[in-house]
Amino acid sequence: MNGPPRGPGASPGALLALEDGTLFPGEALGALGTVTGEVCFNTSMTGYQEVLTDPSYHGQIIALTAPHVGNTGVNGEDDQARRPWAAGLVVREASATYSSWRATSSLSVYLERHRVVAATEINTRALTRHVRSRGALKGALSSTVTDVSELVDIARSSPSYGGRDLVAEVSTPAPYVRAPVAGPAPARRVAALDLGIKANMLDLLSRSGCEVTVLPASTPASEILARGYDGVLLSNGPGDPAPLSGVIATVSELIGRVPVFGICLGHQILSLALGGTTYKLPFGHRGGNHPVRRAEDGRVEITCQNHGFAVTPGSLDKTGARVTHVNLNDQTIEGIALDGVCFSVQYHPESGPGPRDARYLFERFTELMARFQAVPAPLPEPARSA
Repeated sequence: MNGPPRGPGASPGALLALEDGTLFPGEALGALGTVTGEVCFNTSMTGYQEVLTDPSYHGQIIALTAPHVGNTGVNGEDDQARRPWAAGLVVREASATYSSWRATSSLSVYLERHRVVAATEINTRALTRHVRSRGALKGALSSTVTDVSELVDIARSSPSYGGRDLVAEVSTPAPYVRAPVAGPAPARRVAALDLGIKANMLDLLSRSGCEVTVLPASTPASEILARGYDGVLLSNGPGDPAPLSGVIATVSELIGRVPVFGICLGHQILSLALGGTTYKLPFGHRGGNHPVRRAEDGRVEITCQNHGFAVTPGSLDKTGARVTHVNLNDQTIEGIALDGVCFSVQYHPESGPGPRDARYLFERFTELMARFQAVPAPLPEPARSA
């Protein structure tokens, strides 16, 4: 069985095949080729450029649930990394034109330039409902393979998303420094452990007057402590936190000796380092509209999220850490804190894209650095597996 024929001048056909044999035909958009990855959906209405360049999407094919994509084009300011990290992109309808005073190019040209395989005219509603009912599935997206059986086999034989160290593939190979924006001298020196960091995190820290040194994920705790940083940021990143034993060990050595703030994957790593465990969500949380309740005052934040794993409820009960935020959709843990020592959130307070309700957390980090005192007592032995 082959894909649908195309007439003269028509766009090449494209096909998304899932490992369970389900097929979603469409038209090619962006670069031609074949890619594989875990198929996930994002419910954000805007921000496709930030989504594509978020390193947390490394190894995943993204389906955007917004029906029209590309209307505002792309620009030179919204990239969250040096290039798109998503394995592929599927949309319902890609706009042939764009209109925005910030735009410098169309989405299709952007995808072609960065060699991102994508497809339009995909029934993303049916795809999203399928993933919600069946859970995360491996997929193969192609505009060059027309044999259906072959493409399904490619999807089935592709690497699993869980159990892999994807951080090593996105982390910076060498340290670099982001200078502070405010003031003649940095108020605080922050080490950002790059697990797949987004540019907005660096922007917000530098605007608060911090000098940020971005470090490879493999940087040992001894090196971080020797440089005398005022605080450590554990960034977002792709994949399963459990295989990252080296990073977990590093963080366990840092806890209590320097203030630590974790975001998304950094939240999961901090939880594992404290002695908790993690598990894989059926289809993850990805979008800019997730309600999260703060335990301190009951207020609800609308948050930007992008993760497929979560901290196991109850696994931190004996660690001294408390749950600070809870997801109102499914009651998953969205934030933890070891008072005066470290804290983390599962969602993205830096937005990019998404609401800005939680940007106050960067101020809390600077406040923690200002009042921090090293903890002499030994902390719990870190967990080594999910």
